[in-house]
Amino acid sequence: MQRDEGRTAPRIAVYPGSFDPVTNGHLDIVWRAAALFDEVRVAVLDNTGKTPLLPVEERVQLIEESVHAWPRVRVDHFSGLLVEYLSLCGASIVVRGVRDASDLSAEWQMAALNRDLRQSTETVFLPSHLEFSHVSSSRVREIAALGGDVSRFVPEHVAARLRIK
Repeated sequence: MQRDEGRTAPRIAVYPGSFDPVTNGHLDIVWRAAALFDEVRVAVLDNTGKTPLLPVEERVQLIEESVHAWPRVRVDHFSGLLVEYLSLCGASIVVRGVRDASDLSAEWQMAALNRDLRQSTETVFLPSHLEFSHVSSSRVREIAALGGDVSRFVPEHVAARLRIK
């Protein structure tokens, strides 16, 4: 294996997801990834096959409001294959947060598929901190829909938006 010791190109990592809504656990992964890479692109999936609670533009806006002070982080959206998005933005690194063994199993399979589709793709798994290991966007949506307080799980501006929805 050859190594390019003189690498000068920025290392761009992409953190893809639906982020419906973005949680404190997601933001923890973004923060930690930004310490590892020159740039992290939070790429919000616009999956036309599903009906999200929040439209993609609103999800992008909520994430931008959450990371506006983090200079290494950009927020974008995409549809279609992740590997095509990686090619468009000149990235080869995918960041995935994993909460438990079942997350790791599913993410491992997705990483293998992405690598099969585009051999230059590498996936970096970041384990969630224990305080976020039980939090998921779907559970946050469920709690919010039932009138529960989600302010421990999402930034305050996201909790306020969910109260309106």
